[in-house]
Amino acid sequence: MALDYASLKKRQREERDAYPVNLSLRVHRALSWLDRAERCDDDDGRFIFLWIAFNAAYANEIGDRDRDPEQKVFGRFLRKLTELDKSDALYELIWTEFPSSIRLLLDNQFVFQPFWDYHNRLIEEQTWKREFEQAKVAANKALAGHSTTTVLAIILSRMYTLRNQLVHGGATWNSSVNRDQLRDCSAFLGKLVPFIIQLMMDNPDTLWGDACYPVVD
Repeated sequence: MALDYASLKKRQREERDAYPVNLSLRVHRALSWLDRAERCDDDDGRFIFLWIAFNAAYANEIGDRDRDPEQKVFGRFLRKLTELDKSDALYELIWTEFPSSIRLLLDNQFVFQPFWDYHNRLIEEQTWKREFEQAKVAANKALAGHSTTTVLAIILSRMYTLRNQLVHGGATWNSSVNRDQLRDCSAFLGKLVPFIIQLMMDNPDTLWGDACYPVVD
């Protein structure tokens, strides 16, 4: 069975009454944005909608005194997912995608934040180049060592750079200069998000935490 909005929504309708409130809200919201992403006909919009779906799944309420950077929050979320993924579906997804979208992402400096730090005169050229090569080595080592969390964290850190470029107005809609990274990020995220939603529904008794912005009457 295809892992897409239609199949996941059908399952969610059948099971949602048994879900804890916070999980039910997360899955409902994530599915709504996955649906919108699948119906989007441009790469810019599809990537943004997929990222919102990812956000809807993992985001926790963070108080003013405990405000972690977003990447740390989804790092903890990824660790939880890989611990629950007894069938190694996420690892198999990475292996399947590695020859195409993932390897291309790792080789693309335009989604590597230190590259932009260099162009903004924050670091030296040799620094970003060294870190770029180290990150690729780390990803390959993590993949060979079956470290799903590490590989996903590296991939998503690249996507986070692209997310920042788009959301903060650092890119032009439908620009010809970022088509490759948008295509590759959307390709992988479009497969990762449904896996995440499925894994959350497979583990309704796991403590997923309070959802941000609960529904208030």
